Amino acid sequence: MAKRRSLRIFQLALSVMLASAAGQSETRAADTIIMGVIGTGSAQQWALWIADSKGFFAENNLRVETVTTPSAAAVMQQIIAGSIQIGTAGLTSPMRAIDQGIPVAVLAIETQAPPYSLWSKPTLRSIPELRGKTIVVGGAKDITRTYLERMLVPGGVPEDQYDLTYAGSASARFAALSAGAVDAALLNPPFNFKAQAAGFTNLGNLTDTVQMPFTGYVVETVWALAHKPMLLGFMTAIAKGVDWVNDESNRAEAIDILQKVSKADRADVAETYDLYRKLQVIPRKGTLAGSQIATIIKALQDVGDLDGPPDIARFIDPEIQAIVEGVK
Repeated sequence: MAKRRSLRIFQLALSVMLASAAGQSETRAADTIIMGVIGTGSAQQWALWIADSKGFFAENNLRVETVTTPSAAAVMQQIIAGSIQIGTAGLTSPMRAIDQGIPVAVLAIETQAPPYSLWSKPTLRSIPELRGKTIVVGGAKDITRTYLERMLVPGGVPEDQYDLTYAGSASARFAALSAGAVDAALLNPPFNFKAQAAGFTNLGNLTDTVQMPFTGYVVETVWALAHKPMLLGFMTAIAKGVDWVNDESNRAEAIDILQKVSKADRADVAETYDLYRKLQVIPRKGTLAGSQIATIIKALQDVGDLDGPPDIARFIDPEIQAIVEGVK
């Protein structure tokens, strides 16, 4: 009798231990990704904010912590230093790094259409009037400088006929324009709407003259190849966020989410939503296409920023691209 009682106690204890172990397995702590973004609450990261708010990262056992940086250059520096695992930056920045042999890779395209427009003081009414004026862009090596040149040269204003100053975020560029510190600024939503409301002149929309992808998710290559499941989970959550934001029935809540993160005016966020949908700014998977890479290579060649051969294959890591291809 005592033996049977001891056996039952042992079986009960074993059952409790197994159930506890199973529970611990089911509630395994989420993997954490530290991600670098430029500025605060940018619409470029709309799918990111949605994936976080709606629990899509959690569904993939991930927790994404964002770190705010002032520029694409700062994002690249932190990726190379290992301070962040994923960053978002204009695509010219990682491609310059790859060209120089730095072990980084573009995981995917984040935004495929650049929603920029060029705004000037009300007294200026055309691009030729920018000769001798000061214009603010993101940085000396930032993709916004490339975009600006693509707008001004066809308008008869070569790069030696204007002065540049730099501010990494659109909010800082709008502040410089508003304060009269510059004559013109390259802006994206919602600051283009603010510029319009303030009476500044729209000298042109970038999508009318430039067909280039805009920003991408950038990773350090060694870390990326050692964490493929995490990257697949990240991109799966992002793809679900893109599907969700592009569902018109989610418009009001999508605006709520970005407004909460950005602290921007709701009317500006609503206009941004409609513009992003119209331009199809955010791709679902963001797979790199050779033709897209070729346009950036050409832009880098034009300004003398490409040291190695212009081979598209140099700039696409097939193992990392396979991760994006695995997104359903």
